[in-house]
Amino acid sequence: MTQTTSKPPAEAIEAYNLYIHGEIDRRSFISRVNKVATSTLAAAAIVDQLMPNYADAQQVSPADARLKTEYATVPSPNGNGSIKGYLVRPSKAGNMRLPSILVVHENRGLNPHIEDVARRIALDNFVALAPDELFTLGGYPADEDKARELFAKLDQAKCRADFVAAANYLKALPDCTGRIGVVGFCYGGGIANMLATRLPDLAAAVPFYGAQPSADDAAKIKAPLLIHYAENDERINAGWPAYEAALKSAGIKYQMFQYPGTQHGFNNDTTPRYDAAAANLAWSRTIEFFNRNLRNA
Repeated sequence: MTQTTSKPPAEAIEAYNLYIHGEIDRRSFISRVNKVATSTLAAAAIVDQLMPNYADAQQVSPADARLKTEYATVPSPNGNGSIKGYLVRPSKAGNMRLPSILVVHENRGLNPHIEDVARRIALDNFVALAPDELFTLGGYPADEDKARELFAKLDQAKCRADFVAAANYLKALPDCTGRIGVVGFCYGGGIANMLATRLPDLAAAVPFYGAQPSADDAAKIKAPLLIHYAENDERINAGWPAYEAALKSAGIKYQMFQYPGTQHGFNNDTTPRYDAAAANLAWSRTIEFFNRNLRNA
């Protein structure tokens, strides 16, 4: 994402983080932005700047000839019909079987940013599947506020079962080698951690600033972990010491990187929380980690 103006004040970014995670409502969010803005007009500009800009941040076109894309349907174990998922393969693969990666969205469903991330992964010669957990409520509504409102209505126990089903579907695809990894962001980072506790044959998990499982669940992890955290993310970082202790106690192989000066969501290049240097480093580490654990093991 190309920043043409300076970033919003840190207090405004923090208010945005609280807002998108449901900890404050829109009225409180606007009120907090007003307090750090120089005028009503400036406040409106800051709010507009904080909103995702999918078009400018897109890195890989949906029509890119190097990729084959489709919307797949995965049977839901919850009697909800089928889970919708964005399935992307590199065109050059032909009949070659490839390792595969499940891509798990934030708390807004399968928005254009997550679809773009799936395409980026496929260009690195993986099969990528990005499920939309809002499928039972009509799918991602192309409106971030509405998406958050819908997301709050989901039964998270059923969501977890859906993601397990999606991972098993991906593993069983004819053009998959059977070795799969998972990467998730924020809510999806928590799901990546959860899947590591539920899938004993998961080959690799990469949670970006995700909620951590309990110590008892962490002891069930078999997959190596690559964990990314922002420096300025008190809500998520508070869970790390206990998680690290559980991982060490269980002998789980992991690496954790915390990126100085970054905010929660630093990898999301559609908002001003984006930190290009940290995101590029985290992403290069992620692809190298998947290559090492999904291809060379």
